[in-house]
Amino acid sequence: MDALTASLILQRLEGVGPGIYWQLVERFGSATAALQQPPQDFPRKLPDRARTQLAELQRLELDSELGQWALRERQRCAEECIYLLHFDDEHYPSLLKEIPRPPPVLYVTGNLDALSLPQVAIVGARRATRAGLDNAQAFATDLASAGFAITSGLALGVDAAAHRGALKGGGKTVAVMGTGVNRVYPRRNAVLAEQILAADGTIVSEVPLDGAPDASHFPRRNRIISGLSLGTLLVEAAVRSGSLITARLALEQNREVFAIPGSIHNPMARGCHHMIKHGAHLVETSADIVQHLGGLLSGMAQQPGLFDAVSANAGVELPPDQSAIIRALGGDPRSIEQLVRDTGGDTGDLMANLLHLELEGLVEQLPGGYQLTGGGAQTLSALVEG
Repeated sequence: MDALTASLILQRLEGVGPGIYWQLVERFGSATAALQQPPQDFPRKLPDRARTQLAELQRLELDSELGQWALRERQRCAEECIYLLHFDDEHYPSLLKEIPRPPPVLYVTGNLDALSLPQVAIVGARRATRAGLDNAQAFATDLASAGFAITSGLALGVDAAAHRGALKGGGKTVAVMGTGVNRVYPRRNAVLAEQILAADGTIVSEVPLDGAPDASHFPRRNRIISGLSLGTLLVEAAVRSGSLITARLALEQNREVFAIPGSIHNPMARGCHHMIKHGAHLVETSADIVQHLGGLLSGMAQQPGLFDAVSANAGVELPPDQSAIIRALGGDPRSIEQLVRDTGGDTGDLMANLLHLELEGLVEQLPGGYQLTGGGAQTLSALVEG
């Protein structure tokens, strides 16, 4: 039995996850050796079914239930052009090997070489604001244009915006799944997954084929996102969220963590502020990230154009009354009453101009007022610098 088949089988034992898998490998030397041990030598916390499975495997070998499953899994991967990367495979991502309890086996579809490119993870809220989505896409576009692969979790919200931004920037993007790679979740992102593969990107998971979106899979997925990446950018997140877990994991893995600050009135900015207080780098532009990561790239595969000038978005030309609204909004949400007072304009004209700015994608409406989007913030910067 080869190492890959043994690793697939050992993880398939009832109750064995990456943690127990590595305990067994460290104790017995390899997955193959572990499967040869008497069932009573396995950890007591494993269910009785695991011992029954192990005894059957030792008696029937590949004719056992587990042996037949592993053979079918390998055959299906071969037929569906899915790579199976064992931890000892030369193509297994070197950065991911460095984290505690890495995935023993990765399922990979698409461009295998993208896993070895310098990656930046971009994560954030599923229900992000328009400004958050704009920032995720803009940062991803700039970083992809500069040569980084963009890694995220193919979730709704910030994740999807990051993948789309990478595609817009003509770069590579890596989607890490909490399901089997042949089962896109959420289904609303099925077309995006196809676009990622069509653009020479990659979809990766440690979950076996057909694996369902079980809640326990996603924290494990998050450690892969951060583990593949030189740095993780947190765009928007609540204080208690999966995105914040990813950022914390990145810090624990001794990776760089970046966070975009936001308004103190935006609950989706509190996770970013929390991480900044605990060691994340405050960033305002993608150039900040490129500068921080520059010294970490020696010896890594690189895409053409790495460290080329990061694109700068010029401000939109606006009439004076609309520019005044952009200036009045500044960095915080403002009510209609505050905007009327700050701009000194007529309420009817103000509403018409706000509608125009909203259609231009520069402002977004919130309960009780308006705030700038990512594009609006860039326009404000151009107005201030101009």
